[in-house]
Amino acid sequence: MGQTMIEKIMQNHSDESAEPGKIIWIDIDVRSARDFGGANVVKNMNTYYPGEKVHDRSKTYFTFDCNVPANTIAYANNQHICRKFAKKQDIRVYDVDAGIGSHVMIEEGLLAPGETGVGTDSHLNILGAVGAFGQGMGDQDIAFVFKAGKTWFEVPHTVRVDVDGQLPANCSARDLTLKAVGTMGTKMALGKAQEFFGPSIDALNLSGRITLASMATEMSAIIALLPPNEAVLRECSEARGAPVQTIKPDTDAIYSDNVNIDINGLKPQISRPGKPHDVVDVDTLGDVQVDSVFIGSCTNGRYEDIKAAAQVVKGKKLKPGLFGSVVPATRRGYSRLLKEGIIEILVDAGFLVSNPGCGGCASGQIGMTGEGQVQVSTSNRNFVGKQGAGQTYLASPETATASAILGRIATAEEVV
Repeated sequence: MGQTMIEKIMQNHSDESAEPGKIIWIDIDVRSARDFGGANVVKNMNTYYPGEKVHDRSKTYFTFDCNVPANTIAYANNQHICRKFAKKQDIRVYDVDAGIGSHVMIEEGLLAPGETGVGTDSHLNILGAVGAFGQGMGDQDIAFVFKAGKTWFEVPHTVRVDVDGQLPANCSARDLTLKAVGTMGTKMALGKAQEFFGPSIDALNLSGRITLASMATEMSAIIALLPPNEAVLRECSEARGAPVQTIKPDTDAIYSDNVNIDINGLKPQISRPGKPHDVVDVDTLGDVQVDSVFIGSCTNGRYEDIKAAAQVVKGKKLKPGLFGSVVPATRRGYSRLLKEGIIEILVDAGFLVSNPGCGGCASGQIGMTGEGQVQVSTSNRNFVGKQGAGQTYLASPETATASAILGRIATAEEVV
């Protein structure tokens, strides 16, 4: 019987058969903890496994990204607890200047197609962008993986998603992603893996794949897995410094559901406040005035995303009184943006550009809203209170930037 991608990955990391619905133990290639939850992982290690070494220090990491640099005493304490534990255990810390942990793992070649990783990040399933299995877990679970190098999972069923048509020129990977979220909702993939196929998926670069994979959580999926194309395999091989292999489902793999999404004639998409899956065409909203714009997060904080924003705003200014912020996902992306003059374009237009990290997705960071404030954000969640007390719309970097220029929700086509 053929296997889906998630079944293959789990089978390759277990001595047990990976059948959907079955609970099996799997080996974990990378074990991580971020500044959010990291100190509790250390606490649990010291409480339940006192004096023990981590299972494999070369596969164990801390990644600081939620609150960087720490702007509260509590976060400063938590980060330093992790640093001291890391020094004692001789494990690496990707500190407050590195960027979002899941992105760092991809850029540094820590995770490759077909491999497994866990951490305290609820969006670690973003690793599905390169055909790897990533999963966020609680601090007690991660402490056990630090110690044992393995954990158990229930092998999920898989939904096959076929995307029909090519992405229109006025749309980006984020528009495709929002269309998928709006179509799937929160029930169709609940507790399941997803696999995405189609010419538009094949054509996505790594940045676009990360955008799509990053919102599997908002579709209630365990993970969205994308079979790597040749360009992704090259990037992963270069990052690792050694060739990596592709992973694809078998042609006779069995799926629990098949979903078709038609993107022919797709228009720029936007998610209305409160529910990421409440997605509509931007041009149906009418005149919605905007107070602030946030460009960043693990969904759209890549070099390519921020460059796209700069292309829309180049030679223009943000509307007076509107606050715009940009937070690159990683130090590597930030450095490239700096060298190529892209940050200068953004700053000249009126944006505030911050150091790499999660930004507005983490409380207390750039991108928070006050009561009554309307924001367009490129993050992945807009639940009440997630990015502050205001109302947050989710959109592409292009739409967010156009909205910042015009002071109302608008598409890039409206910017003259």
